[in-house]
Amino acid sequence: MDYKTAMKHIGKGQFKPVYIAYGAESYLIQELIARLTDKLIEPEHKAFAVSRYDLTETPVDAVIEEAETLPFMVPSKLVVATNALFLTGAKESGKVEHSLERLADYLKAPTDFSIIVFTVEADKLDERKKIVKALKEADALVPCAMLSADELTGWVNQEAEKAGFSFGPGVAEQLILYTGTSLQALVKEVEKCALYVGQGGTLQAADLEQLVTRSIEQNIFLLIEHIVQVKLDQAFTMLSELIRRKEEPIKIVMLIARQFRIMFQVKDLMQQGYSQQQIASQLGLHPYGVKVAAGQANKFELKRLADILQQLADLDYRMKSGKIDKVLGLEMFLLRLAS
Repeated sequence: MDYKTAMKHIGKGQFKPVYIAYGAESYLIQELIARLTDKLIEPEHKAFAVSRYDLTETPVDAVIEEAETLPFMVPSKLVVATNALFLTGAKESGKVEHSLERLADYLKAPTDFSIIVFTVEADKLDERKKIVKALKEADALVPCAMLSADELTGWVNQEAEKAGFSFGPGVAEQLILYTGTSLQALVKEVEKCALYVGQGGTLQAADLEQLVTRSIEQNIFLLIEHIVQVKLDQAFTMLSELIRRKEEPIKIVMLIARQFRIMFQVKDLMQQGYSQQQIASQLGLHPYGVKVAAGQANKFELKRLADILQQLADLDYRMKSGKIDKVLGLEMFLLRLAS
């Protein structure tokens, strides 16, 4: 089942005896566990009703044994087992031996007083394995993949709605640009915005500028966005601010080169017919980053992007060899880029 369906069913009190929460988005995995805990366990029972195991240290037999043991002083219990690497194609250390037959047997006759959640931060499970096939047939698999660009924007707006406020036009997208795509980081920023604007308020772009502290990576991202949009004043203001904060010019060049390399790769793959989702998977990037890079790359021909990457390589060499003043070199590069 997909993540949204699983969360909806849990919200209605419709539980599966076993869940396999897997994927790159660890925040969603933790949200699934939190939702199960809230719906299944009374707050005063959590100390007795929730057990946690690390499968790199504990065999799966112990997890099944825990699930089959009658709960003590509570009506039901939740057993969380992390690092279920035996479900993937990853090579295990061999320190712990897991009896997968025991797990397969449990799937056929699970207890009615326990729920087991296995978690693993892997994009894919090894569907050649019998146990994975059995779990799939039991509809126990819950992928927790990175959200698409549109899903991420929708998710941020939903979090704001839960917190009792709303974002002005384009402000949710701006928050993602400033904060990055980590759901954990975004949640913290949404909480900060909620405190600032108050219940029923609307957060505007000017408010966001005061609230969110951008990392150097996000500043470089916005620096390039200003150049792409031919906003030279903002680009040079941002560069001056980075220098004032004593950011190393060579590091700035490296980060600019990284973003232009992504733009080159995205444009090249799009011209070959790949979708943005496929490109994200191919390059190991978040879909939102691919969407923004694609928009930036539209302003350049592929050959122009290759030329810019060469200019950055030359600038890096001249800076490191002392053939040019670092700040002057950066400013001249921005002027050539804008022209």
